[in-house]
Amino acid sequence: MTTVARLVLGGVLIVAGGLKIGSIYNSVLAVKAYQLLPEAIATAVGYALPIVEIVVGVLLVAGLLTRVAAVVGGLLMLAFVFGIAWAWANGLRIDCGCFGGGGELKAWEEPSYLLDIVRDFGLVLLAAWTVRFPPGRFALDAALGLAGGSGHSDDFEGDDDE
Repeated sequence: MTTVARLVLGGVLIVAGGLKIGSIYNSVLAVKAYQLLPEAIATAVGYALPIVEIVVGVLLVAGLLTRVAAVVGGLLMLAFVFGIAWAWANGLRIDCGCFGGGGELKAWEEPSYLLDIVRDFGLVLLAAWTVRFPPGRFALDAALGLAGGSGHSDDFEGDDDE
């Protein structure tokens, strides 16, 4: 299950970052449309986000530094859930910019906030699963001895030498 969770989350991040990096202007536009960050920070985030998504996605797919990558991926997804909920609550009519695009919607377009939130929260759950359990099959962490135990809480308890 962890292999599937990390591959789905990683694949989504790679696709989302890849689509954004092809049109970095739209990535910046999408971040600014949320009206959450000052202009200069929103611009920097718009430029950096696709790169971060691709790097984290590749780490997850490869199963390298899996738990760290899953934490970062999960935090990204939580930030996206918050941003979309913010836009919805504040009456903004924007394209989430999740897979490229972004900015204000045309008069005939309807936002898909609920669907976007549900999707991203599902990805948060996949990230949590990946953090909690071992990286799964075909993970470089296991091959390199970086898996760090089975992921069960018993592994972190001290030895009973009584």
